[in-house]
Amino acid sequence: MPDGRNDVSARVLSAINEVPADQWDACAGLSNPFVRHAFLEALEESGSVTAATGWYPQHIVIDGDDGRIAACLPMYLKSHSYGEYIFDWGWADAYERAGGSYYPKLQAAVPFTPATGPRMLVRKDATDDHYSTLIAAMVQLSREHKVSSLHVTFPPREQWEMMGKSGFLLRTSKQFHWENRGYETFDDFLAELSSRKRKAIKKERRQVIEQGVTLHTLTGADLKEDQWDAFYGYYLDTINRKWGRPYLTREFFSILGERMSDLAVLVIAEHDGRRVAGALNLRGSDTLFGRNWGCVEDFKFLHFEACYYQAIDFAIQHKLLWVEAGAQGPHKIQRGYLPQTVFSAHWIENESFRKAVERFVDEERREIEHEIDGLMAYSPYRYAEVD
Repeated sequence: MPDGRNDVSARVLSAINEVPADQWDACAGLSNPFVRHAFLEALEESGSVTAATGWYPQHIVIDGDDGRIAACLPMYLKSHSYGEYIFDWGWADAYERAGGSYYPKLQAAVPFTPATGPRMLVRKDATDDHYSTLIAAMVQLSREHKVSSLHVTFPPREQWEMMGKSGFLLRTSKQFHWENRGYETFDDFLAELSSRKRKAIKKERRQVIEQGVTLHTLTGADLKEDQWDAFYGYYLDTINRKWGRPYLTREFFSILGERMSDLAVLVIAEHDGRRVAGALNLRGSDTLFGRNWGCVEDFKFLHFEACYYQAIDFAIQHKLLWVEAGAQGPHKIQRGYLPQTVFSAHWIENESFRKAVERFVDEERREIEHEIDGLMAYSPYRYAEVD
């Protein structure tokens, strides 16, 4: 276990706007849009992420000798397990049946965002010691709050392994990502698929057109408030039909469009001059991240076109290496999105509960590895390679 008993020179912020954006972003870098100050601030400022919604910010900041931030980490004290996409409902139930209080817990994550990205944010000129300091600070904060557990979700593999060496329990899951292998056109991608899968995708795309649906991809200055109005309607309709509750407020999308329009990629579908569906993506340095989808009318294969094929088109045109299409969805395989391992790390104070969870995640990792190997047998590529 991380020691966590020594004093750590770290500050805890109850709002992201307590720290200058340029200093936070000097640690976060520019490769991943979700850990940027602007995105995290949009969540908080819009009321999507607050103590009232069960996400109380507890961001960790470590100052360097020059008085500027040397390292930081987005952290939340949570009263539930919604909006995480790495599920621990069973853990919570077992802990509370044993007489404990699972909530609140601490979560190092980007809310409502099942996308891999750095969690421990360290300035380029800082030393590797800052990673161990962040880990110790997380554990120290967990003990100060007397929480049952601390969860770091969707970190990159190297940070996951760092936390494992510090005693965190290591968990895996899977997603489906598309890889750009140097394609110049969508047809170049299709040429690598088996004949049957290639024909199926062409048929799906053709049927969208034959239904009279047209699609437009908007980014930057092309994004206007009326488009965000329309998209928010699609978002609410989809949430309502799935018996959920909307995590994101309407204001969030306005702030996103105002401050990160160059990274927002919005696909809008129209039929008979009316907007009927939309898919929102955010762009990183080498990856297009699919985020939200919604529609108010049903058209066959439109979801696949708007969310998967338009994303591939955009990635090819802009020389992006990956498309991450979000959580779940084995149906993505036949559309060129192959299974990839994603990671989470977990710290648990209670030793007996920790041992029980450790046995579970050890077995789960083996199952995930076996499942990914099995799914690769369904790859649509003519020359599938298992990484």
